[in-house]
Amino acid sequence: MILNHKAAIELLIDGAEDIGFDTYTFLSLHGLLSENLMPDPESSGRLRWRPVHIGGSVYVPLAMPQLIEECFREIINKAATIQDPFEQAFFIMVQLPYLQPFEDVNKRVSRLGANISLIKNNLCPLTFLDVPERAYIDAQLGIYEMNRHELLRDLFIWAYERSANEYNAVRKSLADPDPLRLRYRKEMHELIGDIVQNCRLDAEAVISSYADRRLAQAERLAFVEMVKKEISRLHMGIIARYRIRPAEFAAWQKSKERLF
Repeated sequence: MILNHKAAIELLIDGAEDIGFDTYTFLSLHGLLSENLMPDPESSGRLRWRPVHIGGSVYVPLAMPQLIEECFREIINKAATIQDPFEQAFFIMVQLPYLQPFEDVNKRVSRLGANISLIKNNLCPLTFLDVPERAYIDAQLGIYEMNRHELLRDLFIWAYERSANEYNAVRKSLADPDPLRLRYRKEMHELIGDIVQNCRLDAEAVISSYADRRLAQAERLAFVEMVKKEISRLHMGIIARYRIRPAEFAAWQKSKERLF
């Protein structure tokens, strides 16, 4: 389940420009969150075609597949027209679990889906870590059985305020990121991985050649120095970020020792 959440969060972050309130995004979220968790693997990433029941509730969701798909698309299209990012987030948290468009994992999809509008508007993400489970269940039951959103609204506000406070505390404890490092993070990781995995002993020439081909002239020197410094800092504790295996790192170190 943890790996599923990691993959789903990566979809939201790495694909921030491509995700949105559309069927692709929500089916993909379900496919990632439900991997290896569904009794029927065929139902992962698909709208349901079977009836479902809500444990501990008398509420019975729609059962007809055609209606489920129609309502699902209506929810997604309606969410896409909402301008306020917080209203968008709350709308998804209310409507998706009520419809139960998937056989399972609906609430998890709605909680992560609520972050789409926040991420796209560069706002603090919403997390439900440490939210009392009973409070969340009661809030959902208020939606299911009474069509009342007040409990979930209050929980949403409380959880977001808490998330924002924790996020700000973490941000303050960290150094400001280097804009150049952020802009070329992927390129630097791939380049360092290639140098170590292939035991390239002409690292400076490789880095300079890469910069000449791929970067604007004004950024080349700073990029070369940044990558060289990062390579000089390599140790066993950080090689995973470059997808370097311990054996590859050891072979690269031995090749350097032989050179000198």
